[in-house]
Amino acid sequence: MDFNLIIKDDAKIKQYESWEENEEIQIFREYLRIPSVHPNIDYRDCVRFLFRLADEIGLTSKVYYPVERSKPVVVITLIGTQPELKTIILNSHMDVVPVFEEYWTHKPFDAEMDEDGRIFARGAQDMKCCGMQYLGALRYFKRKNVTFKRTIHVVFVPNEELGGQGGMADFVHTTEFRSLNAGFSLDEGIASPTESFNIYYAERCIWHIIFTINGNNGHGALLLKDTAPERLRTLLDRFYDYRDTQVRKLQDNPDLTIGDVTTVNITMINGGVQLNTVPPNIKIMTDIRLAVDVNHEEFENMVKSWCIEAGDVEYEFDLKDPYIEPTSTDESNTYWTAFKSAVSELGIKTKVQVFPGGTDSRYLRSVGIPAIGFSPMNNTPVLLHDHDEFLQADVYLEGIEIYKKIISNIANA
Repeated sequence: MDFNLIIKDDAKIKQYESWEENEEIQIFREYLRIPSVHPNIDYRDCVRFLFRLADEIGLTSKVYYPVERSKPVVVITLIGTQPELKTIILNSHMDVVPVFEEYWTHKPFDAEMDEDGRIFARGAQDMKCCGMQYLGALRYFKRKNVTFKRTIHVVFVPNEELGGQGGMADFVHTTEFRSLNAGFSLDEGIASPTESFNIYYAERCIWHIIFTINGNNGHGALLLKDTAPERLRTLLDRFYDYRDTQVRKLQDNPDLTIGDVTTVNITMINGGVQLNTVPPNIKIMTDIRLAVDVNHEEFENMVKSWCIEAGDVEYEFDLKDPYIEPTSTDESNTYWTAFKSAVSELGIKTKVQVFPGGTDSRYLRSVGIPAIGFSPMNNTPVLLHDHDEFLQADVYLEGIEIYKKIISNIANA
């Protein structure tokens, strides 16, 4: 028998047992087992769980209903020594996206942990981890009697995965939110498969445009002119010509990420009712993410010109995000300076970039609150919304340590 193998296995067993017994890991896994999954989420179990944690830590907790009682916003608060100062928001969302359980090797709401410490569950990365890591840091502060100048609000919102409607999108416009006196917010980022951590200071604006292409219709045996499919071809050519410019922009500059370019994608095409009949109209649905340096008026005028060129094309917006000012990442932003100082003191590698998707940070920025997206998950494959989503136990625990330093800095800024 290989004696070295026995020692190695014994060490691995002890490591696994330490994860199993760790208070923070136990709390994280308990939260993951609450199936707050779309559609038709009942958030009451989340609310009860969060209120219990707040009570155990010794924090105050409140629940708000910006739209309706089925969509609660939970706010857990640590009062600062100078409560008149602008406060810090630590934001996370309670909801998770649907699962296709047949593609998972672990049950998505059992929070199973394998021998390598990988905790498998929907929400492990997106983003129940951050919410529990925030509270893990505050639990430590309370036990050590650590105080801060600024009040800290840990906010748990619903429906982020549905665009924030009924959650942060509405909450930021309420009297209750304004009473929080927020000055800065931390929100979610994305896992990094490398040693470096990603930091997000802005998001691209989302435009969902529906185009209706009209044209002559008739029998499929004829060669009709000015049909909807012909005009569709012209419109698609223009879309993909523009798309190609963005692909080349990424290819030509390795320092750029997907968040630095405008993405244009056709997501749905509908038209026709019978195989031998040319349809009078065709609808296409597009998902467009505008880079932060794109002029919105100029871009829409370009889209209009494509419609005119194609002929008899109408369009309407299903979603049209307005331009939102990115969070400043220079010395003018006291909170950014404190954040940057924290990661520098921790000695961790970071990359500052534009978030490729959409988060609740855009709603906070839209009302003038600077927000940074950051999830302390490095050396971790990106599995948000994917099958077998997981987070490794040591990465999770290290994230709490990282948040301790960041929260300490910004809450005393």
